[in-house]
Amino acid sequence: MVQITLKDAGKRFNKDWIFRNLNYTFKTGEHYALIGNNGSGKSTLLQTISGYATLSKGNIDWGEFDSNTIFQQISIAAPYLEVVEEFTTKEQFEFHEKFKPLRKDLTITEMIEMIGLKDATDKQIRYYSSGMKQRLKLALAIFSETPILLLDEPCSNLDKEGYSLYHSLIQRYAMDKLIIVGSNDPQEYQYCRKQINLHDFKH
Repeated sequence: MVQITLKDAGKRFNKDWIFRNLNYTFKTGEHYALIGNNGSGKSTLLQTISGYATLSKGNIDWGEFDSNTIFQQISIAAPYLEVVEEFTTKEQFEFHEKFKPLRKDLTITEMIEMIGLKDATDKQIRYYSSGMKQRLKLALAIFSETPILLLDEPCSNLDKEGYSLYHSLIQRYAMDKLIIVGSNDPQEYQYCRKQINLHDFKH
């Protein structure tokens, strides 16, 4: 079981605390929602959990992993993470697989069909709409063989059909993972039984 523990964790930019005095343990198989208005620190906390950002105070314990190896256990989808615009979807999956193994029970072709991008398989990603790019980002994260899934505003740029696809992929392929969703849209985290309001950790 993967377990991530924050102890007296705090992060600040200049003199402003984004969050502080945060004590919490995340466990595999549970699903958590980080909630709060824009600017409340959801993305910052997700980046800290992923090992990308460091804390200003306190510490984070990834159990048997450390900051140098935790990235191998984590997949993340976020609007600010880029894909390689010059690649086709198939090339992006193949490139991604060099760093993170994908599910063995599905082929890349099946994954592409599942997210509705079959007709755009050979088109460069630079010509995709924002919604198509978001479907691709979600698929790369959800179909990766990692025990931890971090989702920052996962339905950004998605239409109603995209929301349905997101929930279908989560239910079919990710419910056994440790999932942490950063969002202020209840539709994005309706399957999360545990919620953490970051406004409670400002002081």
